[in-house]
Amino acid sequence: MGDFLTAVSTVSLKSRQNINKPIIEEVISERPKPRTVRKSPASTDEALHILRSSPDQDALHDLLLFLSQPSQQSAGFDIKIPTPSSAKVVNELINTTLPDFWGSDDQTNVLLLDCLRSVAGIGGVLAKLRLSISKCQSARKGVQGSESTQPLSDLTSILLQLISSDSLAENVYDDINRLVESQAKRTLLWKEFLTLVGTGKIIASAAEAEDTVKSAGGQLEPSWLSNGSKYSAWLGRNVCTMLHKTTKDTSTFKAAAQLFGKALGIGYPVRVVEEIHTHITFISPHAGSKLQPMLQSLQAHEQRQLLDQTFKILSKQCLPLMSPPDFDETLTESPSTIVAASATIMELIGNSEAMRSHLETWLSDPALNASESFALRRAAVSAFVHASKGTTNMLEDPIQDLTEKVIKRFGDNLFIKHSPILQQEACAQVLLLLAGYAHRAQPMSLFIMARSSAHLNGMSNRLNSSSPRARFLGMIVGMTISDLVDKPGSKMNFDIDDVKTTEGKWYQRLVKVDDKIGDHTKIKEVFGAKKVRELGPATTSSPHSVKKPIQAKPKPKPLIQEEPQGPRIMEVLDDSEEDDDLVPYAKPDSDPEDEDEDPTMINRDKPKAPVYIRDLMAGLNDSENYDRHSLALKSAAALIRRKSSFGKEVSDHALELASILVGLGDTFDMEDFLELRLQALIAVLVSNPEQMAPWFARQVFDGDYSLSQRTTVLSVLGLGARELAGYKDEDEDLNPKIAATSFPSKQLPERLHRMYTAERNAPVARIASNLERSMIQPMALDAADKMSGPNILKVRTFSSRMEVEKKRKKIIPNALAKIVAEGFFFPLTGRWWQNLQAYGVENVHFQPFLLSTYLKTLSLVLHAAGSGTISLPQMTAEFWELILSVRTNALADVSVLEAVLFATLTLLDMNEDKRRLAEEHSKQLIETQEWVELVFDRVGGGDEEGERIRMLAASVLMKTREVVDKYQRLLVGDLVDY
Repeated sequence: MGDFLTAVSTVSLKSRQNINKPIIEEVISERPKPRTVRKSPASTDEALHILRSSPDQDALHDLLLFLSQPSQQSAGFDIKIPTPSSAKVVNELINTTLPDFWGSDDQTNVLLLDCLRSVAGIGGVLAKLRLSISKCQSARKGVQGSESTQPLSDLTSILLQLISSDSLAENVYDDINRLVESQAKRTLLWKEFLTLVGTGKIIASAAEAEDTVKSAGGQLEPSWLSNGSKYSAWLGRNVCTMLHKTTKDTSTFKAAAQLFGKALGIGYPVRVVEEIHTHITFISPHAGSKLQPMLQSLQAHEQRQLLDQTFKILSKQCLPLMSPPDFDETLTESPSTIVAASATIMELIGNSEAMRSHLETWLSDPALNASESFALRRAAVSAFVHASKGTTNMLEDPIQDLTEKVIKRFGDNLFIKHSPILQQEACAQVLLLLAGYAHRAQPMSLFIMARSSAHLNGMSNRLNSSSPRARFLGMIVGMTISDLVDKPGSKMNFDIDDVKTTEGKWYQRLVKVDDKIGDHTKIKEVFGAKKVRELGPATTSSPHSVKKPIQAKPKPKPLIQEEPQGPRIMEVLDDSEEDDDLVPYAKPDSDPEDEDEDPTMINRDKPKAPVYIRDLMAGLNDSENYDRHSLALKSAAALIRRKSSFGKEVSDHALELASILVGLGDTFDMEDFLELRLQALIAVLVSNPEQMAPWFARQVFDGDYSLSQRTTVLSVLGLGARELAGYKDEDEDLNPKIAATSFPSKQLPERLHRMYTAERNAPVARIASNLERSMIQPMALDAADKMSGPNILKVRTFSSRMEVEKKRKKIIPNALAKIVAEGFFFPLTGRWWQNLQAYGVENVHFQPFLLSTYLKTLSLVLHAAGSGTISLPQMTAEFWELILSVRTNALADVSVLEAVLFATLTLLDMNEDKRRLAEEHSKQLIETQEWVELVFDRVGGGDEEGERIRMLAASVLMKTREVVDKYQRLLVGDLVDY
């Protein structure tokens, strides 16, 4: 029985001077309490016994301290070694120790995380999290509240802190190599770790846990674990940490390559590659020595993906995004960004034949490089040329081989007829750049290629093309190459105004470009400045970054004016001497806020409307202050339009401002949010359409945005094009004022009601309906006029002069016509084909709502450009091919079918030269007529939707039959060879 009592302290009484003093006094001992565990466990079974015996805080602290130290190897066991005994210890820590002791003190939390930071520990915590999610979801019908979700919140927090380190992969890999002796076991254990962190299991589990806690009424802040973009960036930083490790062991680089390959497969490859460049390529002068060992261990498709994502990063963040390029720039000078970008590509290629082959394929295929900027194509050509100079094969010249491939592609008849003009322009630019390098390296090789049948037949195909733009590119390329290889008396020369323009001279100067390879680290300045701006709403901060609180500026002390000393001199005025002509000030208007009985509720610190673009962007980014945010959004359109004509304030911040507005969310549930954002974006587009229109077209396909945001961008392009064409006054009545629409019976909840009414009253759809009526009405009146009898029996009515003046339209100059092709239309159609070739029909752009909006936007742009646009033949060819390519999707959805019919009707209505349609587009005309007849027979009437479709189909049939009947003989002659 004596063993159950332990003496805590002993007190001796030396004197009893005070008889009233108690004999026994409570004394607080300063000595630490004795710990339950006084010696280290000798085996895992003993450690497991201690954990199961309900240890106190001190005993657990001693045990965790021992288990987390590398010195435990002297005892003959380690819980990070995958054995049955260590698995039992880890399981006990997760199932029993964590629920009892997590959060007791920071030191215990750190020791627990150190013990669990292994493959078994991370897998066990993730499995426990999945089990807790299932239990919480099963219990949602019974027990609800924060108590039932607290274990789930704790497990999510534990998992977050367990893997938050950027050196987790390196530490786990070192532990595996240090503790596991068998190479086969090392490989299996590392693959298990890659399966845990590189397959999206953690992202899905964290997202499901957050959703479960929120659904059950608990509180759990969203973390970076559930954000795929930030999680991919974390994996990229782990790869960089492994590569920074100075070692000659090739297995480390192979392990890093395996982790890199897994990270690419999560779905955000650009974020992974961006971290690689941020932490290695752009800061390290010897980046090649760190990247090349890893690149050699990557699979071929992973190497290609790395190069493709590098192209996207360089094009978006480091190189100019002007499309078309700045034709006034001096091409003989090499900008530092292009030189550094070509050096970056060279660092990636190194001695890898697979990477150089993929770069050659990328340059020779316009479908791959046309979507990027000209500056990137220029840097890629320079990198390929300098990388090819070190080739060891003396029997072939890579520059000559690539030039021949591009010449064949440029002059191919099918490529000329069916490729978007965006790809043809990119092909011409690459060809002229390569021709310059080839001529400087071996002039005779370019002379032979200029006399080849591929080049001569290609020039003939170009000159015989019906597209003015295709002929222009053929003449430019033919003249430029002839100027290099032919003698002065026999040079090719087209004495027309098109080749003498600024653009034509710019194309001819491309052969003089001779970029050198510089220092790839010079690009870090440009990359660091534009890194956050061009990526849209996603942030690039580390997972454990904490926002610093903004310190309020101290208010200045009021100046106290001292009263003068001495006698005061006062002037006494007589009331009778007042001037009666002086009118007193009016009484100030009452402030509605002053009527509040509670003075503490009065807000005197009202935000002021922004005056500068920088203030506007700060107000739009402020998601915590409703007054400032709403005021900035309401004044955005007016401020942008006012500032666009003064200075360069809007043009300098146009890209950043557009990125903020496109990615802006309705945080405060504002009533007119969609309308205000749309008007602000239109103002940005109209301020600089040459630069912003291609940028908006790029965001529709390449931007990381939702369906509604992409639809908004399409609406901006359609409405902005109409405003540039002079239809602003006509569209004011149709612009999307989000008005309440009264339903016959019940109404949806307020938020859903506004969302669906806004979608129903979408600006593109409303304007398209108006144009649809304007195009169909003349045909209906003409048909009614023919059915009313002979013209001799009709009574002619004369209109008054006032009525004629009212009907006469005011002629407005069309500022859209000269930029519609390169700025609006070709970027949209070219990127459509690019996206279709890359992803097929299984992509987001084939969603019915987005596809119908896209087709109507192109129709509005074509209509706004007018029938006198110079680029109308080429726009007609590309648009008609696009329309015919979505016939299958149109039959599956009514909204897409309506958009296709409306687009076809607009196309036929804008082409007033019907003979040209019969000569150049006879096949498309016959195909369209047969397909529309099928639609007219298949779609039944009886309802409003069916009648509208049949009316559109009938209008298209009338248009096509009008051309076919009039030029039937011409069509039959052209279709003999079909």
